[in-house]
Amino acid sequence: MTSGKPERGHGRTWGLAIASLALGTVATLTVIRPGGGAAEEPDRKHVANTALVERRTLRETITSPGSLSYAAPRRLDAGRAGTITRLPREGRKVRPGGVLHSIDNQPVVLLRGRLPAWRAFKSGMSDGPDVRQLERNLKTLGHFTGSPDAHFDWYTKIAIQHWQDAIGVRRTGSIKRGQIVFAPREVRVAETVAQLGDQVAAGTGVAKLSGLTKIVTAELKTANQAVAKVRGKVTVNLPGGKATTGTIAKVGAPRQREDGGDKKIIVPVTITLDHPADAGSLQEVSVSIDFPTASREDVLTVPVTALIALPDGGYGVEVVRDSVTTRTVTIKTGLFAGGSVEVTGDGLDAGQKVVVPTL
Repeated sequence: MTSGKPERGHGRTWGLAIASLALGTVATLTVIRPGGGAAEEPDRKHVANTALVERRTLRETITSPGSLSYAAPRRLDAGRAGTITRLPREGRKVRPGGVLHSIDNQPVVLLRGRLPAWRAFKSGMSDGPDVRQLERNLKTLGHFTGSPDAHFDWYTKIAIQHWQDAIGVRRTGSIKRGQIVFAPREVRVAETVAQLGDQVAAGTGVAKLSGLTKIVTAELKTANQAVAKVRGKVTVNLPGGKATTGTIAKVGAPRQREDGGDKKIIVPVTITLDHPADAGSLQEVSVSIDFPTASREDVLTVPVTALIALPDGGYGVEVVRDSVTTRTVTIKTGLFAGGSVEVTGDGLDAGQKVVVPTL
């Protein structure tokens, strides 16, 4: 953030607070003696409005709109045709081994794995990593006694029968396509799409699933891409005026998106919340994200509205001595951010009060 240099005054000029000019307000006026620096004699006036000189970290930011939602959204489709006889409650968490829904009163069970279930499991099937993935689940559930491998054998069949006994279905020793769903981890039912009694075909949407972690997503303009760095810290402004911090988890490649008929290039950014409890029960809501562009640590700051223009150029602030006495201190400015400005000057210390215009 930059600021223009104030115009020089003529003779004994009244200094105006720079930011208050921009806001159209009337600033508190200070007599400045020729030559700049502190006034030779303190001004005597009624000091009505003041702010503290603070020592803190100052950050300049770019703000981008975003959304808060659960991570890893996916659609759950029916694996085979039939009638929906059981549906999960929205918001329910389903662990590996749990039932997602039922078709024709046959449960569709969630198991752990990254490889989708793309075929039936039965004797005589060809070897494959999906067999090993199934056997690992059966072992975790306490039904498989061997070492999981890629081959479907007698041990696999017996384990499937024990598992079928446990979930209350007919013992066949085989699993039809559509009876199990693999996911990397526990899932959450975000929304049910089908209704009880619906006649569905294979591939028909039944529900929408998600992970258990809330994330924030944003779409930056390509011109602002440099502010998003993986593991960088941001501020997430939640509905209701509450703010929390987050960490950038992923910065995607620029991609084209249509916006009201116009095409524009955006950079997708994924953010994890440092304190997920701060989001409470919020889900699927709009937020704003402050991405730091520059920062200064352990610096003196004052409100931008406290700045006054000195007749010979530069800036000053009015430091309060008592309820009716102030003195003008010449300062140098640094970073401007969030309505505050970094300042340095002889005789300026944290805890002092400076005059700001009354709005």
